[in-house]
Amino acid sequence: MEHFNADFGGARTTGYGVGPVLEKFTGISRIAVLRGGGLGDLMFALPAVAALKAAYPQASLTLLGTPIHAELLSETEGPVDETVILPFSEGVRPGAEDERELAEFFAAMQARHFDLAVQLHGGGRYSNPFLLRLGARHTVGTRTPDAARLERTVPYLYYQHEPLRALEVAGFAGAPPLELEARLRALPEFSQQLAPRLHRPSQVPGAPSQVPGDQGIVVIHPGATDPRRRWPAERFAAVARSAVDDGFRVLVIGDHSEKELAEAVVELAVARLQSAGQAAGNSGHGTAPQVESLAGKLSLGELAALLAGCSVVVANDSGPRHLAQALGTPTVGVFWTGNAINAGPLGRSLHRIHLGWATQCPVCGVDLTQVGWTAPRCQHDESTVEAVGPEAVYEDVRQLTAMNLPPRGR
Repeated sequence: MEHFNADFGGARTTGYGVGPVLEKFTGISRIAVLRGGGLGDLMFALPAVAALKAAYPQASLTLLGTPIHAELLSETEGPVDETVILPFSEGVRPGAEDERELAEFFAAMQARHFDLAVQLHGGGRYSNPFLLRLGARHTVGTRTPDAARLERTVPYLYYQHEPLRALEVAGFAGAPPLELEARLRALPEFSQQLAPRLHRPSQVPGAPSQVPGDQGIVVIHPGATDPRRRWPAERFAAVARSAVDDGFRVLVIGDHSEKELAEAVVELAVARLQSAGQAAGNSGHGTAPQVESLAGKLSLGELAALLAGCSVVVANDSGPRHLAQALGTPTVGVFWTGNAINAGPLGRSLHRIHLGWATQCPVCGVDLTQVGWTAPRCQHDESTVEAVGPEAVYEDVRQLTAMNLPPRGR
């Protein structure tokens, strides 16, 4: 039996993907997709973008995003035709609003005469009114009870896998799923730019018998936008030391704001190696170090090339981990359990997760599971994933790289 409700906007169900796939719109030649935020937010939106491109192959697709989105998409190969940078606007792109800038932005967008505007940016309290000001013929998106209604709306409930949420929205626009997770391709020119920094280390007296780098590169990202999602630096350092013992070279990444954190991981890892008498590779002249920080030193194109070419990425629930997954690289992620529901990888053949099960803030005792648009967070930044052990994380590194590694004890 077919079900109709107001959220469907009078459309019929033509099939099922992630929820109903509704009737396609007609005469669609220009599509706008609204998705602000960081790298991870962009990765969550890309499966829906790919679905929209497949459903409306003659249409051009414009992402209304952020500067980091524009940079990455200009330096990789993906499904977006064009990126327009959002102005500062409350609840859409944080920053000081400029009414004149906003008016000019909406005038320029209205002049494009979008046929379809799709909101993939949260529950819609701020993003739905923003989307409606674009003046598109058709609007589709998510909606909390207090948000403005679009032509077709998917109810927004916080605990839902974000890429699947976006695909459910795309289904309401008549676009069945094409792929369940984001897919991007690194461009060869950035691999060439990166190559001089990744020269193969040579053996030096006193270094381990297994030359670091023989087995490949382990990339570590210890940062996360929310400090509560960060695994302690000393745990990442323990993983780095184990990786060097197995013949890997370890590169620690991050943006400019994460340089100090990345350097702390390197220093702790080097200290562990020195205590074991294995630091020669870090001090030998003319050799690549066993553990090195590249935080703040890479363009996004170079970062994509590094992630695409390394053996495995070990990271928190963060943009670089999601980017590595989109590039097809194995990952080992450390997630707070609530975030794993919304952002964890779907498969386990290439991706492993380790969960922090904290449900209360260790300082004030507030219920951490009550999150999202109705529950402001407490002021404390204590890690929710501290209990995860480095041995279990590194065991997954070994399993995901088992074709390259000798058996333990050899």
